[in-house]
Amino acid sequence: MAQLMGKKIVVVGGSSGIGLGVAAAALERGAELVLVGRSQDKLLQAQRSLGGNGRVKTVTADMTRQAEIAAAFAGIGTFDHLVSTAGTPPPGDPIGETDAEMVRRFVDDKLIGAVLVAKYAVRTLTAGGSMTFTSGINKDRPPVPGGAVVSAIAGAFSYFARALALELAPSRVNIVSPGWVDTPMFDELVGEAKAGYFAEMAARLPVGRIAAPSDVAPAYLYAMESEFMTGETIHIDGGQRLI
Repeated sequence: MAQLMGKKIVVVGGSSGIGLGVAAAALERGAELVLVGRSQDKLLQAQRSLGGNGRVKTVTADMTRQAEIAAAFAGIGTFDHLVSTAGTPPPGDPIGETDAEMVRRFVDDKLIGAVLVAKYAVRTLTAGGSMTFTSGINKDRPPVPGGAVVSAIAGAFSYFARALALELAPSRVNIVSPGWVDTPMFDELVGEAKAGYFAEMAARLPVGRIAAPSDVAPAYLYAMESEFMTGETIHIDGGQRLI
């Protein structure tokens, strides 16, 4: 617990879903938080839900806009750990029906966004601190058909972290790879069909249920606190890679 006490943690995508779960868990360990996201309304709602007695601040920025990312980190100043869970619903068309513009938008949002976050975060990241990015189960269990693009992007993050861990040493860079998590993004992806999808997957998973954000948040805490781990991908998927 003492390792995060008083530490300043930037959570990109911290207004909902996994990011909000990570923020809540870090706050319990005594951290000071800066939540970064596109929607000021969602950020303020997250800030209110967390409480924190003034230990939670918010910054509005779009991770696809370089000038906004630069301004965000310039305003944040020196910090100890970065967690990025930001993302948008991925394209899911079969390869023969793929919309190239939609793919480009997804790559910009997910992969290029992470590159830009790292570019500006490194300028004020405390030496020996950490960056933790998010990939996902689709690299290991791609949907068929329609999983080629999201699988490629999710898989790229592990190699991104391996190279960046060497470049930024002694600061650390790791990846967390969740399985299915009950977040608002799943509602965007499948709508009212979510309950059926979740019931079917829960019956197959070794752990017997779908994760909540609080179930995967400990992996991010471990990535921040473990001073001897870098360049690694932490899988926390309830055994989904096994089925």
